[in-house]
Amino acid sequence: PEACMRAQNRIDYVEIPVTDLPRARAFFEAMFGWEFQEWGDEYLSFSDGRLNGGMRKADAAAPGTGVLLVFYSDDLERDVARVQELGGTISQEIFSFPGGRRFHFLDPAGAEFAIWSEVAE
Repeated sequence: PEACMRAQNRIDYVEIPVTDLPRARAFFEAMFGWEFQEWGDEYLSFSDGRLNGGMRKADAAAPGTGVLLVFYSDDLERDVARVQELGGTISQEIFSFPGGRRFHFLDPAGAEFAIWSEVAE
């Protein structure tokens, strides 16, 4: 197997507080294809194929004023529809910024995330 290379001074792991682990797992498996491993009743680890992280059972979702995790997509309109189909809520419609476009959404448990796309040149 390939040796795990740790990169100095780079984000190595992301941990997300969630109020409903099964619901969060189902959403992120369907939305992004993440793979999960259960670690008891209060923790899940996940891999998105590039970054590893975890979801810990919490009494409240992370506040929308906290750190924002932003995903990349090549089709924002498709992903707005997918978020809604999977029980998420659009918290900020698609908007443009220099170099791209993005939207914000709340997962079914209330945590806020964003998805962005580059502007075609």
